[in-house]
Parts: sequence; structure tokens; C-alpha cells
Amino acid sequence: MGYVSAVPVPQPRAARVAVPTGGRRSLAAALFLGALGATVVLLSAGQIWAEGTASVGGGTVPVEADGGAVTGVPTALAIVGLAALFAVFAVRRTGRTLVAALLALSGAGAVLAAVLGASDSAALDAEAARISGDTAAAVAGLTHTAWPYVTAAGAALILLAGLLALRFGKTWPAMGGRYERSGTPRTARKAPTVDPDRPEDLWKALDRGEDPTRGE
Repeated sequence: MGYVSAVPVPQPRAARVAVPTGGRRSLAAALFLGALGATVVLLSAGQIWAEGTASVGGGTVPVEADGGAVTGVPTALAIVGLAALFAVFAVRRTGRTLVAALLALSGAGAVLAAVLGASDSAALDAEAARISGDTAAAVAGLTHTAWPYVTAAGAALILLAGLLALRFGKTWPAMGGRYERSGTPRTARKAPTVDPDRPEDLWKALDRGEDPTRGE
């Protein structure tokens, strides 16, 4: 009866390449916050931001303006931020930092544009002039809704997602890991020769996911 010498069982490689727990949490948080923020901005920008009345033919008619009429900046930046959010996983190192910065700046710019738009009356004045046919017409009884601030809150979530990407992005996985930095596929390495009479070689082949009997 032959005896097989005891050989230490190698630890699975997955344990060595797993994403740290903190990295997984920050990744999930950034994805959730960025997607939620962009959705909020895109939806709230289509709501009524300002209301008032315009004088027409001796009477008054109500006029209103949605977020897109007041300013299209939050919507545009939300789209840019959403694209940057998913582009973060397609790049590495310096490229990832730059894309994360773009994500954060998109959120910050959308916040600023929404806050400034909350007190803007130009869109309503333009609507009053269109309705009355008087280019000098101005809106009376101007009021603003809460939607600009909802838009700003959504944009703040995009900003937070960008800050998370800047802080923890280096620990996140990247797509296309089989490619080198030059963009060309890595050359497959020749599998080491497995000696069937050496138990340690058999264990190493199994650890690499190879069939040690395929050459027989």
C-alpha cells in the first residue's frame, strides 16, 4: 500500500483578491446615491418651479414655468453625473480619480444652479410677454415652489457619490481586468508542468482551477 505525504492545502485565491468590506459598502452607497440623485434631479426639473399672473386685455391670467424653462443646467449636469458614475468602473488609477472628480463637480454645479433658479423670475417674465404680446410685460404675484430645493437635494446626492468615489474609488473593482493598460489582451501564461507523482503539484494545479489529469 502506498502512502501519500501530507501536503498543506493552499488557501483559495479568492480570499486574496476580494474587495475589502469598506470598499464594497462605499461602492454600493455611491451607486445608490448617484442613481437616486440623478433620478430626483431629472424628475423634479420637470415640475413647476415658479407661478404668477400676467395682465392680458384688462384682466389677469396665470402663468407658470417648470424647471427646464428656468434653467436647463441641473438636468444636463445630472446626465453627465450619471454617465460619470458608471464610467468610474471602466477606468483605473488617475483616470478613475478624474472621473470621480467630474461626478462630484456635476453634483456641485447642479446644486448651485438649482438654488439660483429658486429665485429667478426671468422665465415667468418671458412667458408673460409671450401670452400678452407685450415684450415689456412682467409677472405679478410671483411665487416659487419647493421643487428647486428638491432638485438641489438630489444634486447633493450626486455630489456625495462623487466624494465617495474620490475617497474610496481606489478599492473598487474595475471592468475589463483582462486587459493591460495599453488596451491589448494579456498574453496567456503557460501553465506549469504538473508531475502526477508529486502531490504538491496536484494541489497547486487544482488551486489554479486546472485539471491535473488533462495531459495524461
